[in-house]
Amino acid sequence: MKSRIILAFTLMIFFFCDIVMAQNNAIGEGVIINGVCWATRNVDKTGVFTEKPESFGKLYQWNRNTAWSATDSIVVNWDRTRPIGDEWGKVNDPSPSGWRVPTMDEIGRLFDTGKVSNEWLNQNGVTGRKFTDIQTGNSIFLPAAGYRFNIDGRLYDTGSFGHYWSNEQSDGSYAYGLYFSSAGADYFYYDLYRSDGRFIRPVAE
Repeated sequence: MKSRIILAFTLMIFFFCDIVMAQNNAIGEGVIINGVCWATRNVDKTGVFTEKPESFGKLYQWNRNTAWSATDSIVVNWDRTRPIGDEWGKVNDPSPSGWRVPTMDEIGRLFDTGKVSNEWLNQNGVTGRKFTDIQTGNSIFLPAAGYRFNIDGRLYDTGSFGHYWSNEQSDGSYAYGLYFSSAGADYFYYDLYRSDGRFIRPVAE
């Protein structure tokens, strides 16, 4: 009975992911990994995915939808104030329609080593981590695209570390997220200043 329930739930997730992609003309933009429908690309400007899985996309401060360049050495009018909120509000979510910033539980499912593997690699000239569903072979690649420093918006760690937001706060100044390098990854990383600029890899609503 339990196996039937699990199978039915899995099929429902697949069906739901297909609906989201079809509604948003996004065929190929989502894959199921350990029961979660993940986008295959980062968020670029608000409401738009990047062109390729290896493309960095834009950097966002937590619970804000202003897009910052991932490559410009200098930014203008950087906002160093601390974003507020208990979670990433829908009105501020820059994800394309039908997608949203992931929860920590959803990020944590990428680290269930019995169901998902991950590895540091170079994909088409870009370094990052690849997360693969062991049963299906579905995978997503997260570029190691660094972040922007909360004080002045300077770029750090590009090519060496990955910094991705969750939708959950950890306290008044920080929020949870995903952090990784060639040495490993941490999915419950909380020491992320909300006013840092970090990347978003959405999940289906």
